[in-house]
Amino acid sequence: MSDGKNGLTYADAGVDIDAGNALVDRIKPAAKRTARPGVMAGLGGFGALFDLKAAGYSDPVLVAATDGVGTKLRIAIDTGEVGGVGIDLVAMCVNDLVCQGAEPLFFLDYFATGKLSVDEAARVIEGIAEGCAGSGCALIGGETAEMPGMYGPGDFDLAGFAVGAMERGAELPADVAEGDVLLGLAANGVHSNGYSLVRKIVFDHAGLSVDDKVEGLDGTVGDVLLTPTRIYADVVSTIRKDATLRNQVTAIAHITGGGLAENLGRVMPDDVRARIQLGSWKVPAVFNWLAGLGNVADDEMLRVFNMGIGLVLTVRPDAVDAVRQAVGEEAVVLGQAVAGESGAEYVPE
Repeated sequence: MSDGKNGLTYADAGVDIDAGNALVDRIKPAAKRTARPGVMAGLGGFGALFDLKAAGYSDPVLVAATDGVGTKLRIAIDTGEVGGVGIDLVAMCVNDLVCQGAEPLFFLDYFATGKLSVDEAARVIEGIAEGCAGSGCALIGGETAEMPGMYGPGDFDLAGFAVGAMERGAELPADVAEGDVLLGLAANGVHSNGYSLVRKIVFDHAGLSVDDKVEGLDGTVGDVLLTPTRIYADVVSTIRKDATLRNQVTAIAHITGGGLAENLGRVMPDDVRARIQLGSWKVPAVFNWLAGLGNVADDEMLRVFNMGIGLVLTVRPDAVDAVRQAVGEEAVVLGQAVAGESGAEYVPE
């Protein structure tokens, strides 16, 4: 072996081990704030431990979900406003988990970049911790990968992995039936789907910049498009913990890519179809702005975006008022489940 004098180092290859260690130290307080019953160890080990019994489960079924933020990252990187995409990351994973009837328990993230900026990565992970705190799950681990030559200057990628649990027999969907009501909960913006089309419309077609003001909307293009995805774990938890309501909600659909119809179709049984009444909810201004800016057809908008509805519950007809009261917001009746081939359809106003 070489004696090492004046030899090449990992730092010469573009990887800064000290920066990685500094990042772990910086994010430990953020991760600690997400601690919950069941967490057995903090950051820094080779693996993360979680005790399901300590979390209150006797006969648990585990549920897992993984996702990313998509090309919304490009806008975050270009503006330097990267904290919100950490919340997006948690939301995209956790909102899928709760659709299965699970309680989110813990979360792990993967952050990859060409050259690590401790400050930038810490802001992203602090956003992840904020999202975890808002969904009741613990940030118990992750991976920061510095990979020179794989990413351009200033670029990074982000992915996440969430695990939840439920008692055996509590799985959703469960017995969706003809007559069940489709109850929609509001989105708070575009969320984290369809951003390749968003960027094509806003930047390529319309030639806007992230600093341009958006007429009729509150803020700049960057502000409007970087609103973090709403997390629905608290709303679903309210229903899951109510023994009466829990049996009245037969399915939950997270409205992501594919829009209302495709995502509702995923939770319909073979002989039931979701019928969605167009005009039953008010489409937020951001979607009208995007459609007008890009001359995008209504059918395409409905297929790509959530159009203002982020989560849909299928509810027994006689429980609609109670569920509305429990969720504490203006949940909208979008339509109902009808007899027919599995899937979903829109009906005109």
